[in-house]
Amino acid sequence: MTEQDSNVGANFIRNLIDADQQSGKHEGRVATRFPPEPNGYLHIGHVKSICLNFGTAQRYNGTCNLRFDDTNPAKESEEYVNAIKDDVQWLGFEWDALCHASDYFDKLYDYAVDLIKQGKAYVDSSTPEQMREMRGTLTEPGTESPYRNRTVEENLELFEGMKRGDFDEGAHILRAKIDMTSGNINLRDPGLYRILKVPHVRTGETWKIYPMYDFTHSLSDALENITHSLCTLEFEDHRPLYNWVIEQLDTPGNPQQIEFAPLNLEYTLLSKRRLIQLVTNKVVDGWDDPRMPTILGLRRRGYTPAALKDFCERIGITKNDSVIDMAVLETCIRDDLNTNAERRLAVLDPIKLVITSLPEDHAQTLTFQNHPQNEAAGTRPYEFTREVFIEREDFAEVPPPKYQRLVPGGEVRLRGCYVVKCTDIIKNDAGEIVELHCTHDPDTLGKKPEGRKVKGVVHWVSAKHAVPATVRLYDTLFNVTNPAAAESFEDALNPDSVTVMNNAVVEPALAKAEAETRFQFERTGYFVADRIEHSEATPVFNRVVTLRDVWAKK
Repeated sequence: MTEQDSNVGANFIRNLIDADQQSGKHEGRVATRFPPEPNGYLHIGHVKSICLNFGTAQRYNGTCNLRFDDTNPAKESEEYVNAIKDDVQWLGFEWDALCHASDYFDKLYDYAVDLIKQGKAYVDSSTPEQMREMRGTLTEPGTESPYRNRTVEENLELFEGMKRGDFDEGAHILRAKIDMTSGNINLRDPGLYRILKVPHVRTGETWKIYPMYDFTHSLSDALENITHSLCTLEFEDHRPLYNWVIEQLDTPGNPQQIEFAPLNLEYTLLSKRRLIQLVTNKVVDGWDDPRMPTILGLRRRGYTPAALKDFCERIGITKNDSVIDMAVLETCIRDDLNTNAERRLAVLDPIKLVITSLPEDHAQTLTFQNHPQNEAAGTRPYEFTREVFIEREDFAEVPPPKYQRLVPGGEVRLRGCYVVKCTDIIKNDAGEIVELHCTHDPDTLGKKPEGRKVKGVVHWVSAKHAVPATVRLYDTLFNVTNPAAAESFEDALNPDSVTVMNNAVVEPALAKAEAETRFQFERTGYFVADRIEHSEATPVFNRVVTLRDVWAKK
């Protein structure tokens, strides 16, 4: 175990960098990078890496590059590049340099030629099946390729032919010459370049060969003079190869790879392959579906950059694999919105309540606070009329035990308004309740009724001023804590991951809200005006999170 491996804890990377600063390593510099492959949309697991890399650079007044690992043009696109840049900036970070692995293609090729000349790389003409057989297993050493001892001249000629496009894909591969008996399989003559006759979005048809990840990543870090290359634990076994590549070549930098545990979150799939299946099989409505763990989906769901950064800070950085409780993530957004989201009134499943003791043309303007704990948020006018809508669940003809809302002959307070008493229930021919009649106590506006206690308070929206809206109630996409372990992840889908309330009504101030504005719907939850579909003419709101933690019950 190395000193790096033993130094583990919530801030072990900071401890390592602090030690480097004290020793003068890297001349006191801190330079990090975030290096996504542009072959898909970023998800919450990437948020942890983004916050770590950019946050570390900020903490030490260093630099952080955004580098696209664009070495597999068959799966990459400019769409993903633009989406990744937008995600990073939405989270509140700015890169010091925007880089691409393709920026270094000429230099990487020269480095490969250098390895061949040193006798440390060779062109292998074995088939992929033969190479798999020769590679060995975790318990058995590999065997050397019959092409391993080609001369430097022959390797240079073949590699140049690969570059010109003289050979078919799969005919040859350039491999490092390290140790086929190594206990670390990654050191058993790993691939450095493969033939791939696919046009590149940035270099066009210039290249017929493309470098492999381990070769590219280590040298890109060195070329950018990165000091601390922070990556997830899956690359821990690759670290000896990362170091080997840099040690064999004359590079401007000498980066240090440090691994940390990836993010694992309950009820969530973070496999890019599985996420693609969800989209292509139309299980979800695209990459920005609010049930998706993508940054686009989280943003549309109503999560904030501040809440996601808080989440990453709370879970810490360790070397220990663990699964994070969904309650931690929801607590972060709930805490943020409780402080920053203004309050509004909306009725998701309305039933009309008619106050028969008021004249039909009654109109009264009340004043409601926008945020009870923040006077600076101001107030807004709120209209009260003879007919209002309340939540259907706020009335019970046959109430359950301890029910404290409206019942036949019972009283409740309309939030910020009068106490009303239910006097009559109107039903349709099917026996369904369609309307409630009440009387009001005119002496209870802003004060308690005389001689009796009224415990229940219900929210409401004036029927005359109510604006129809669509409200979507989201839950987890999966109903098991570890969907990746399910025999079929599609069998683990939550059939109630979204409930659409098409008959909701909201106060006019909500209809006029700008897209992506977040609110607390009083007594209901935190909601966001949908960034795609919401408009004043057709308001659409997504539930971000409930008012209270529901995971404790589960």
